[in-house]
Amino acid sequence: MILSDTRILEEIEKGTIKIVPYDRECLGSNSYDVHLGKTLATYKEHQIDAKKHNRIEYFEIPDDGIVLYPHIFYLGVTEEYTETHAHVPFLEGKSSTGRLGIAIHATAGKGDVGFFGNWTLEIAVKQPVKVYKGMPIGQLIYFPVEGPIEIAYNQKKKSKYSNQPDQPVESMMWRNHF
Repeated sequence: MILSDTRILEEIEKGTIKIVPYDRECLGSNSYDVHLGKTLATYKEHQIDAKKHNRIEYFEIPDDGIVLYPHIFYLGVTEEYTETHAHVPFLEGKSSTGRLGIAIHATAGKGDVGFFGNWTLEIAVKQPVKVYKGMPIGQLIYFPVEGPIEIAYNQKKKSKYSNQPDQPVESMMWRNHF
């Protein structure tokens, strides 16, 4: 079951969902639109290794936009900081974004109860496309959780992406033991 607009508003009022900045115009009938933040990043190395800490370099999107190219993997970030205390948030692309050939996540579209932060976007494009900071980039939908949560994400000792900043965060796979 997905929360409706009225249920999202109720949860925001109760403090179980937090979205900053919040704009009522961005609330759909069962989702909330999020926007592309001002910072993008790419990995410094052409070949990345799942067992090592792969560094990224950051760059800001100019006011007149920036062209993204195929075969380059970009990390972006949402303008919005979110918290979820009792629901599972899913980040999905908007149909208008998809119709421009922009994919905003490779695999990480689900958050956890207790996720706090800006969302890192895993951006790939099918053809060159110009993007702008502040453009609608995705939408959050919220699912209720069945049963009590034993340990929220932000309370786990090994949570690698808790309190994400307003800039993209690289893969922390290297912190796993395999």
